[in-house]
Amino acid sequence: MMTSLTPWDEHNRTLVANVHPPDWNNPTPAARYNLVVIGAGTAGLVAAAGAAGLGARVALVERELMGGDCLNVGCVPSKALIRAARAWADLNRAGEFGIRVPDGAQADFGAAMERMRRVRAAISPTDSAARFRSLGVDVFLGEGRFSGRDAVRVGDATLRFSRALIATGARAAVPAIPGLPDAGYLTNESVFTLTERPSRLAVIGAGPIGCELAQAFARFGASVWLFDSERQVLKREDPDAAKRVQQALIHDGVRLGLGSEIKRVESGSRGDKVLHVHVGGSTETVIVDSILVGAGRVPNVDGLNLELAGVDFDRRRGVHVDDRLRTSNRRIFAAGDVCSDYKFTHNSDFQARIVIRNALFLGRARASALTVPWCTYTDPEIAHVGLSAREAEARGVAIQTFVQELHDVDRARLDGETNGFVKVHVRAGTDRIVGATIVARHAGEMLPELTLAIVKGVGLGALGNVIHPYPTQADAIRKLGDAYNRTRLTPRIKRLLGTWLAWRR
Repeated sequence: MMTSLTPWDEHNRTLVANVHPPDWNNPTPAARYNLVVIGAGTAGLVAAAGAAGLGARVALVERELMGGDCLNVGCVPSKALIRAARAWADLNRAGEFGIRVPDGAQADFGAAMERMRRVRAAISPTDSAARFRSLGVDVFLGEGRFSGRDAVRVGDATLRFSRALIATGARAAVPAIPGLPDAGYLTNESVFTLTERPSRLAVIGAGPIGCELAQAFARFGASVWLFDSERQVLKREDPDAAKRVQQALIHDGVRLGLGSEIKRVESGSRGDKVLHVHVGGSTETVIVDSILVGAGRVPNVDGLNLELAGVDFDRRRGVHVDDRLRTSNRRIFAAGDVCSDYKFTHNSDFQARIVIRNALFLGRARASALTVPWCTYTDPEIAHVGLSAREAEARGVAIQTFVQELHDVDRARLDGETNGFVKVHVRAGTDRIVGATIVARHAGEMLPELTLAIVKGVGLGALGNVIHPYPTQADAIRKLGDAYNRTRLTPRIKRLLGTWLAWRR
């Protein structure tokens, strides 16, 4: 990651000065640490800061850039690029709102990427080596690997521990397509080094990363192909929700190659790349300038000497942990993408909090007790929490589903953002919410109300009594509460109420 951080402008120099200072001197190790953390991504940073704040002696080891994927090559840069692409898309539809845009307006991809680097650098002090040193954490920059069941080696230093945390995250998975390595490709770890927009882009993988970046590049004017072996984008999502995003991608010019298989890739005679794609019983040739791989993530377990530490793992699932995030070595815990199916920054954050309680204070917190929402930042966004209809059926949970389309929500109509809905599943015969999906431009901002309801056991009927400012798109949730409450007005109760009101006249 360090060597690929280009261009070497003032913003990237500031970033590196914060998260991997070239002149950093590792401290003299303590005789023994309460907690040694390997990996300074979200899970590692949260655990180190939290433990040090509670009085623990903590060492934090990072071989590349502190902040991990989220700050450097994930959430932060991708959302900055997505925001720029959305601004350009809004400008292109300004005529719908009576705004006349002068002829000749252009999207400057290079300027958008420069803004991304500037914002990323401005955020980086939060994750900096200097900040964590000021919190009382011993920060070691270098390759960390276990040298025993209770020791980690970093360069010439040995860090002995009572407890350790593996928080080394994950990296881009690269499909085994013949010719792909020779032709060359981008991943999330390299795409944000671009300063010029590719004219033609193939995106492999229609998951969250693939869909988000395919739409962003298409909005900037690239000719984009999006390939996946599945016949639906975002296969983990509610099919109705995925269909809305799929329609939006097509509207933005993304050409979909779903249900396809890329047989091989070749380097073209003009420096381009030729994809041979099998779809619909025939093979097509697609020529592009760049290929972006967004085909999932694999855990970073290599080079840690996990066998020497007595930690069970495999290269697909990562480090094996129990529900309290303990490994097969009871001194060692793991958190975040290296051990979890939910590879989200916020999940890593809350797993790290579980580790602090369980590793240092004899806690019994369980990872399975977390209610983990997520959001895919396409336009519209998809945000989800709890069970989907398919999961509820698989678990034998009978549900009743309520749906509020945004075209019947005043604020969505005023904003011109009616392509979406709020869908809530309740346990049949009750108003207990077991799952929810929102499709809306700011679905991620709307979901926490429903997440809180699940966590605190607030029923859908009670949400009908929550007053929302008018007009807001989140009022769709209140409307669903009203819809549930109307189901309680059975014919018998309605007759009784009618009798009462007639007597009261």
